[in-house]
Amino acid sequence: MEAIHKTLVIRFSSIGDIVLASPLLRQLRLKFPHGQIDFATRREYAELVRHNHNLNYTYEFDATEGFAGLRRLKHRIAGEHYDLIVDIHNSLRSRFLRGVRNVRHVVTVDKRVLERTALVKFKKNFYTSIVPVADRYLETVARWGIVNDGKGLELHIPDEVLFGVNGRMVALKLHRFEKVYGFCPTARHATKRWPPERYAELGIRLIRETSGAVVLFGGLADRSVNGGIARSIAASTHAERVIDLTGELSLLENAAAMEYVEAIVTNDSGLMHIAAARRKPLVAIFGSTVREFGFSPTNPEATVLERSGLSCRPCSHIGRASCPEGHFRCMLETSVDEVFAAVQNRVKLAVA
Repeated sequence: MEAIHKTLVIRFSSIGDIVLASPLLRQLRLKFPHGQIDFATRREYAELVRHNHNLNYTYEFDATEGFAGLRRLKHRIAGEHYDLIVDIHNSLRSRFLRGVRNVRHVVTVDKRVLERTALVKFKKNFYTSIVPVADRYLETVARWGIVNDGKGLELHIPDEVLFGVNGRMVALKLHRFEKVYGFCPTARHATKRWPPERYAELGIRLIRETSGAVVLFGGLADRSVNGGIARSIAASTHAERVIDLTGELSLLENAAAMEYVEAIVTNDSGLMHIAAARRKPLVAIFGSTVREFGFSPTNPEATVLERSGLSCRPCSHIGRASCPEGHFRCMLETSVDEVFAAVQNRVKLAVA
């Protein structure tokens, strides 16, 4: 097979998908140690790969520029004369971008669209196995002998970010508390969110029964939900035991701050994959989505709680704005008691 000197990987969004690409980037660098390996993504997610030691350059697409911006990006890419383009998004945008001339190899991810559609629409499970998305990305380059090294996800965080977050977290004096728990209570779609009142109840119980504290993580769009949870917990415990960092940190700063908590409770979200990349003990609560889609946390320090056997599940592969059946059993049947026990077990396993 011809030598590969220049490779471009395309994945525009979102947080979790880009973090899940890290094993692919690591293995591409191992296979082509002296080659040029670049990455194309949307600007708001670029920090997740901008400092990756396995990459030479990151193209940052500004989605507000629309098709004109995408066309300019394609022109830049065409001038690089890549030997290999790896499209792990396979969207309309990525198809347009990869359609440059004189590229010797163009490979795309297999999203298992037929299996996914059959499971969502007709509840027929034709998946022969559960293949994590990170492994599906690696499948695209299997012809070059590239396989998963089993080392999991990774994030490359610059020292200045680590030092800045360290100063901020030290000022919180988290050592005052017996345990510190991280909560990531939001997700883009409502059917992937365990109810906020359950998070509040869990936080109250963890604080009261373990002399602990709760740190809330999220972006600007999550401030309303997370703020309500923080206020509910504070009203029933002590305000000093609830630290709401929602909207105050960048993606990499959130990742760095997670180092200061002992366990994380999360929905199926991008922050879940960031926590997995940080090797944090975590409890992930799944609702309308299922393991077959490949998005379960990859780290062995994770527990997934889900309601298997519901005839209506999955109702979507990405989540919905509301439960189409009106009962939301996939989330409501996961109790606070169950999550509390899972968190306690994860903390004990981490200490053992």
